[in-house]
Amino acid sequence: MSDGIVTLNVGKRGINDNLITEINTLLEKKGVVRVKMLKNFRHDTSGAGRRELAEKIAEKVDGKLVDLRGFVLTFKRC
Repeated sequence: MSDGIVTLNVGKRGINDNLITEINTLLEKKGVVRVKMLKNFRHDTSGAGRRELAEKIAEKVDGKLVDLRGFVLTFKRC
């Protein structure tokens, strides 16, 4: 049941340059990328809300946040 969308998991290493580079690379290749925030990442974010985390990632990638469901973000190439 593959829909062709790549899913990246954000864990204890959090949002770093490697993650942003990987998202941008996948957006260039596939056009759409899902980013799933795992529990160990959510506990390490010092109470930041999911909307704030989504906006923080959206500022850094070359794409647009098109969907936010729970802790799964979907980005699309602009």
